[in-house]
Amino acid sequence: MFERTLVLIKPDGVQRKLMGKIISCYEDKGLTISAMKMLYATNDILQQHYIEHKNKTFFNELISYLLEGKIVAMIVEGNNAINVVRKINGATDPLNADMGSIRGRFGNDKTKNLVHSSDSIDTAQRELTLWFPEF
Repeated sequence: MFERTLVLIKPDGVQRKLMGKIISCYEDKGLTISAMKMLYATNDILQQHYIEHKNKTFFNELISYLLEGKIVAMIVEGNNAINVVRKINGATDPLNADMGSIRGRFGNDKTKNLVHSSDSIDTAQRELTLWFPEF
């Protein structure tokens, strides 16, 4: 099934100059980057984006980390894009991520874990509207 999903390259991925390698992982799998922009996220957009984690102990650390630097936001499209992208990204904890995944290859921290992607069709729609209101 054709799907669209949000992918964020987080500040550590941008700062470590891994953008090209990360984008290539999606393109090499046959997915299409249909929109992309680099920006500094605002506290407001991050609060809305991670609303489901609002009452968790790591919430403030997560928001602070994402405010540290530029983020690359992308719309990634293709067959089963949501699950394919999540498999390419790997487990949140790089120690548990497949070695061929983005986090397995490049990750070194559970919080600063390089990328984010939507986890469902509903979440993708909400996140895409938040980060790409122009589409």
